[in-house]
Amino acid sequence: MKKILLPLAIAMVAFTGSAVAADKVRIGTEGAYAPWNFMDDKGKLAGYEIDLGMDLCKRAELECEFVVNEWDSIIPNMIAGNYDMIMAGMSVTDERKETIAFSDEYFPADPSRYAAAKGDEFDFDNLKGKNIGVQGGTIQAAYAEETFKENNTIKSYEKPDQSVADLAAGNIDILLADGSFLDPVVEGSGGMIVYVGPNVQIGGGVAIGMRQKDTDLAEKMNAALTEAKADGTVDKLVMEYFKKGPFYTPAEEEKKAAE
Repeated sequence: MKKILLPLAIAMVAFTGSAVAADKVRIGTEGAYAPWNFMDDKGKLAGYEIDLGMDLCKRAELECEFVVNEWDSIIPNMIAGNYDMIMAGMSVTDERKETIAFSDEYFPADPSRYAAAKGDEFDFDNLKGKNIGVQGGTIQAAYAEETFKENNTIKSYEKPDQSVADLAAGNIDILLADGSFLDPVVEGSGGMIVYVGPNVQIGGGVAIGMRQKDTDLAEKMNAALTEAKADGTVDKLVMEYFKKGPFYTPAEEEKKAAE
């Protein structure tokens, strides 16, 4: 890593970690988890969280930039000060709360699902001898290790698209991941990849991860989120990227009934 000499004022901000004081925040994201965050055809970051993050920063009057970071080190690198927030499809869990703070959710709890090749059948109450794919460092990885490791092989992947490729190639029998990530995979497979087994509710809703000391930043982002939910922006983006909802604003029928 190259060393950069900073003016004293900038250095003070860097060492105190006060993103709000500088009105400039960096947002860590994976850039490989469509439709949450991904690189588009032009090599630029795109996705639900990119659009939402920039909208929230505008409301909070913060200058923001996204920083791409590998998933398995995304929390340690935020704590180390490489960026100030995380928007990367991260579910709220009690374990993560021990290390970082979370904003209010911007996507409700998303059931995890199992995907497999068409025609394969599984007994999830007595699963044995199967190769199960997960992305490393996720809530699905922890669940698979706890639930299936004794009689099966758990294969961990650095990037989610690697797990999809191995499922398509027959190198794993089952892939466990967020339903919101698997939906376009299943839909775009031409019927070759299907859902199997039960839905599994593992984590909570998806929210912005922040350092526990950055309370001012949390207040600003929560205020911006409240506004974006109330005026329909969050649900509009959810519908655009996930074809689901509304989650945070009432449906037209409910609005009319309330008027």
